[in-house]
Parts: sequence; C-alpha cells; structure tokens
Amino acid sequence: MDALRSALQPITHNLPGPIRDLGVSLIGESCYRTLVLDVDLQHTECLKLGVSKGLGIGIVAASAVVKVPQILKLVRSQSASGVSFLSYLLETSALLITLGYNVRNGFPFSTYGESALILAQNVVISVLVLNYSDRAGMAAVLVAALAGAAGALFTEGTLDANMLSYLQAGAGVLGVASKLPQILAIWQQGGTGQLSAFAVFNYLAGSLSRIFTTLQEVDDKLILYGFIAGFLLNAVLALQMVYYWNAPSEKAKGKRKEAPVQARLAAPRAISTSTKSPSTRRRG
Repeated sequence: MDALRSALQPITHNLPGPIRDLGVSLIGESCYRTLVLDVDLQHTECLKLGVSKGLGIGIVAASAVVKVPQILKLVRSQSASGVSFLSYLLETSALLITLGYNVRNGFPFSTYGESALILAQNVVISVLVLNYSDRAGMAAVLVAALAGAAGALFTEGTLDANMLSYLQAGAGVLGVASKLPQILAIWQQGGTGQLSAFAVFNYLAGSLSRIFTTLQEVDDKLILYGFIAGFLLNAVLALQMVYYWNAPSEKAKGKRKEAPVQARLAAPRAISTSTKSPSTRRRG
C-alpha cells in the first residue's frame, strides 16, 4: 500500500483544478483528501461513498446508449415481435413523472440523469413498436399526450408540490409494474422476439447498482424497496432471455409449419403425373 501511495500521490496532488473541483463536489472535501490526496483506501465510509458516486455516474453514462441496441434491432427487423408496448408505456410514464419531480425540486442531474436519457429512448421505441404494429396513428397521439403531460408536470401553476409528491409515489409502482407485461408477453410467445439482450442485462446491472447507491446515499425505504422490486423483475427478464436464447422466432415457426403442408400438397401432383405417363405411350 505504501508503494502504491508513493506512486500515486505525485499524480493526485497535481490534478487540474476542474477535476479537483468535480471530485470535491462529488465526495466532499474530507473524503477527497482521504481518498485522492492521502490515497487511504482503508477508510471504509469514504471508500463506500466513492464507489457509490462512481456507480451513479456510470449509470447515467450507460443510460445514454442502453436502449440504442433495442432501437436498432427494431429498425433492422421492421418488426415489434416480443416487445410489449404496454411495458414501455408504463415505464415512460414513470420516468416522465420522476423527471418532472426531480427538476421541480432542483436536485442534481447526477441523481436523476438516467431518467431523462432513457425517457427519450423509450419514446422512440414506443413509436417504432406502434408503427410496426400497424398503429401509426396511435404513435402521433402518444407523442402529443406525453408533450401535454410534460407541460403539466414542469409547470408549477398546473400541479402543486403536494400533487407532484403523490404522483412520484405512484411512479415507483408504475416502474415496477412496467416489467410485468413484458414478462407475460415473452411467456405467451415462448420467445424474446426482438427484445434486446443488451438492454435487459444492462437494466439488471443498473438496478443492482441503484440498490447499493440508495443504501449509501438515500435514507428512504420506499425508494429502496422500489429498486429491490425492480431488480427482482429485471432478474426474471434476464432469466427469460437466457432460457429462450435459442428459441426460434414466430416467423421461423410459421415457415416450419408451412413446409409440411406444401410437401403434402405437392405429393398428389407427383402421383398423378406418374399415373398419367403410361397413357402417353403408343401401344403396338
């Protein structure tokens, strides 16, 4: 440890001002001095806080691309098979409420940044699912409804602080409930269809990380229980993804069912051809 400290301290003591200011703002002056300047990794409380802050920043950064593979998969396949619109609708509603609640209360972006980034990606996915399900008209209605809801949530004159608090409490329930339609859709179809494995497993890792950050930084049992419930349902989705990994798509199943039928239809033609062939020969 002493060798590591002597090697790192010349670097940590000469960090640029903006990096130092960022570190102090994240973990505080005391823990910054302990972890960065003194390189004391045996200080448990500061180490837990540093890990928690690092995970929080990582979650926000990862959320910028977590749904991009799902979007690309939908666009390439031109199909919404296996993707539950209801699941995305519930999750989008919960994220919009959470975003409005955090902005109205002036909380730091690092504590809710993923809500804004995932919300934007969810809107794109919802529009694609409706479009590929031959419900393009509903996509326009959805965007208009979300815009109207955002205007109400972000305007103090429309919703007061008490009403917004009640909505935030309901957003936790919506967030958990949003996983159930997707789980049911996979079970009914016997496959994951166009559901993105990248998004599912990243959600699982993110929900587990949020349990840790909540235990370290937020003394709110309601929020903690919401993240625990979300992690359990995300785990179910991940297990379904593994179980149905090699399951054929509905389109492939349809092709396999059509093949025997076509074979049976072709068989009589072959027989009739063979029975008629002798009649064409000249008898002498």
